[in-house]
Amino acid sequence: MDVGLTVAGRTDAGVHATGQVAHLDVPVAVWDSLAASLVRRLAGVLPPDVRVFAADRVVPAFDARFGAFYRRYEYRVTDAVGGAEPLRRTDTLAWPRSLDAAAMDAAASGLLGEHDFVAYCRRREGASTIRTLQAFSVLRNGDLVTFTVQADAFCHQMVRSLVGALLAVGDGRRDADWPASLLARRERVDEVVVAPAHGLTLVEVGYPADEALAARATVTRRRRSASP
Repeated sequence: MDVGLTVAGRTDAGVHATGQVAHLDVPVAVWDSLAASLVRRLAGVLPPDVRVFAADRVVPAFDARFGAFYRRYEYRVTDAVGGAEPLRRTDTLAWPRSLDAAAMDAAASGLLGEHDFVAYCRRREGASTIRTLQAFSVLRNGDLVTFTVQADAFCHQMVRSLVGALLAVGDGRRDADWPASLLARRERVDEVVVAPAHGLTLVEVGYPADEALAARATVTRRRRSASP
């Protein structure tokens, strides 16, 4: 039986996801026959770097992509002299210069709110680059610096570009107000380096209560179809 899979977020190649959400439509009889054993069955057929940890029945209005009201990402960077720990080398960027986490956190706060993030996005024909950045913080724990960013949605390469801009602040190449100043631009900014994909992980997707799902999907579809 062919079924269509809808995911909450489509990430760039090399980006990880520990909090991805997906939905598919199947006949009730099929679900009832497989529900109890589905997660175990999937573990037997999926590649070792993909795992489904839970599966549940949802209301008909649920849409993994358009029903979400936030997506949260984390980007891991270490400025340890010796580089990333070997067991974390695939999800942590090794940065060759010391980073000022406080300066990056201050710069991140200037990007909050609804803006046209075209300076930080790879534009796609007909797609809006207006997004609402709900939270953005930078926290140091020893040699590890974690960027946590949350928005209603992200455009192509937006998170990695935001991190790239903040890294320039963190190692002293740019002032703390530089990332926010780029919001006045009306085209992609070449000065912003896109951070490597492997340090980024989609960690959580949030949804409203069941009774608000249909309304949320309508708002999201309308917003995504608008031109900037």
